[in-house]
Amino acid sequence: MKAIGYHQNLPIDHPEALLDLELPAPVPGERDLLVRVSAVSVNPVDTKVRKGTAPVAGQAKVLGWDAVGTVEAIGSGVSLFQPGDRVYYAGSIARPGANSELHAVDERIVALAPRSLDDEQAAALPLTSITAYELLFDRLGVPQGGGAGQTLLVVGGAGGVGSILVQLARQLTQLKVIATASRPETRQWCLDLGAHAVIDHSKPLAAELVAGGHGTVDLVACLTQTAQHYAQIIDSLKPQGRLGVIDDMQGLDMMQLKSKSISLHWELMFTRSLYTTSDMGEQGRLLAEVAALVDAGRIRSTANTRFGRISAANLRQAHALVESGKAQGKVVLAGF
Repeated sequence: MKAIGYHQNLPIDHPEALLDLELPAPVPGERDLLVRVSAVSVNPVDTKVRKGTAPVAGQAKVLGWDAVGTVEAIGSGVSLFQPGDRVYYAGSIARPGANSELHAVDERIVALAPRSLDDEQAAALPLTSITAYELLFDRLGVPQGGGAGQTLLVVGGAGGVGSILVQLARQLTQLKVIATASRPETRQWCLDLGAHAVIDHSKPLAAELVAGGHGTVDLVACLTQTAQHYAQIIDSLKPQGRLGVIDDMQGLDMMQLKSKSISLHWELMFTRSLYTTSDMGEQGRLLAEVAALVDAGRIRSTANTRFGRISAANLRQAHALVESGKAQGKVVLAGF
């Protein structure tokens, strides 16, 4: 089968950073679906793994943790899907990625793809939807339909996770949602997705909130550059506020949170599949809920940049855009 992967960690401008490969097709396990992949998207995790995780000696590493495709075969223990189903999912970071014609994935973290979206539009959603959903409801503890009288600050509102988090918060809670963006086009993007207000994260956040008449906030979802914004986030949070993060922060000083009794919550959407948790099937359920919201016209796809077919050359361009930090919404590719 055709696949795109790498043999060594290289900068994205190197012609061998990602390669077109021919690899054996995967054999589905007991609870696996074998999916013929039709579209994928690129996330920051793809670039981090490509730069920092070496393949097993003599093997290629295949990336890709967002996919849409058609079920071609099923394992002996599969009960939720059948061949011919059109599905979408983010997969597991502990297994080969979906930048391949055929891909094996556990049925518990899969859902039927939104009927109203094309393959590229649907491929933009799984990883970021799971991350945003778990961050909002499981980590920050906002009940669905709740949050009245509270304010959520989304730092990095125009990125992949921010783009879906703003929508979920507006559609499924009563929170006041303030997003951050630093360019006119990303500011408008956040407003179009439903943010009540947008502030500029290139300026001090606390001062921006005050200038906009918002004051301090109850909840912060910091989706990028948390170490850079950390002190300002603490100033911006009310006493007993909650901070949810998804990025890597070396040398974080937890003591700065103590005087306000601020709680810190990590979100990694791969945790359930990495540890095969008892509630692993929640990811399939929430993806089904997101698909229903999309088909009802309440949430829209965050696909914004299309890079053509799935090939090493096109994926190198997509990785470069994601690494630049200037991607708006999601980057998608379709077809081999």
